[in-house]
Amino acid sequence: MGFSFQEVRNMGFSFQIEKTLGEFKLSLKAESQGNRLGILGASGCGKSLTLKLLAGIETPDAGHIRIGENLLFDSGQKRNVKPQNRRIGYLFQNYALFPHMTVAENIGAGLQGKSAGTLKTRWSGKKIQRQRRVQEMMEKFQLTGLADRLPGELSGGQQQRAALARMMACGPEVILLDEPFSALDVFLKDQMQRELEELLADFPGLVILVSHSRDEIYRFSEELLVMEQGHEVIFGRTKEIFANPRYREAARLTGCKNIADARRIDAHRLEVPDWGICFCLEREIPDGVTGIGYRAHDFVPVWGGRRNHCLSVQVRRMAEMPFEYHYYLQPVCQSGQQTVPRQSLCWFVQKEKHIQIEERGLPDYLELKEECMMLF
Repeated sequence: MGFSFQEVRNMGFSFQIEKTLGEFKLSLKAESQGNRLGILGASGCGKSLTLKLLAGIETPDAGHIRIGENLLFDSGQKRNVKPQNRRIGYLFQNYALFPHMTVAENIGAGLQGKSAGTLKTRWSGKKIQRQRRVQEMMEKFQLTGLADRLPGELSGGQQQRAALARMMACGPEVILLDEPFSALDVFLKDQMQRELEELLADFPGLVILVSHSRDEIYRFSEELLVMEQGHEVIFGRTKEIFANPRYREAARLTGCKNIADARRIDAHRLEVPDWGICFCLEREIPDGVTGIGYRAHDFVPVWGGRRNHCLSVQVRRMAEMPFEYHYYLQPVCQSGQQTVPRQSLCWFVQKEKHIQIEERGLPDYLELKEECMMLF
């Protein structure tokens, strides 16, 4: 029998949740018709707590949680659907497989209990139906031949597939992924990310991935919620936020290495004291701009005469990486005096482009392209 998610429908989500734990306060809201959401934030910002609130493991102090047409929580209506009735699959960081159960037993564990209310499934009854469902999961998640293995006898990728198979056996409408690659080395991480992409390719329900890795978020999510200390920084389309983060913390979390204070002089001029430069921009500078960001890969080396938006810099140090060179630079004012920035400027040069520097020497200036400047 083939495996299908046809019974699962994705109809968007909406949540507004508040939770206080000691001195930590979480307050978030998001609403979308999408089905791939990433939550990005530094460690301790409340990402995992958010998933637990959505799953019903923790209860919000106030707010609501709606997935599709299902209202799972509403403090005003005193509604709080039990976790086992939410049709939510949760993949924990350590996969949480039962260590003394085989792969087949782990997958079947979620099918043997009695499901309450209207969410009772056809797999919670007859033994033969459960066995068929376990076999479906084994085939779907490439676990054939591993049915009698214990979790400790599996590789990291096999453990993840087993945990996914157990989670998907009951046909969830929502999948929550809590930093599933955080403990893996670079090679295994990339391999398992590719496997997970393939395994979830035909899942039309809602997938929420929590991570502090910008690469994972960019790879997996269509929409992005950026968090800082329990609060929303920005929410929107992932690629749009990466292109224009709008806020310093969002820029920092999406990988921007060069962030500085800025002062708006008028509609087209912006002074950046730490970089020793005043930019004259073609676009209009909005009121309230207080900072600027520039990604380390976007600088353009300039030899010869100075152009607009050019910085004169001195190299403080350089580090050779496997595929690029990292330069850490000290800006120099037009008067020739060094500035005192809060941190060095970072310039990252891919090795195939570094040949020009080896031939011509370090550039006289670094040019900042206006379309790459991010204003906060």
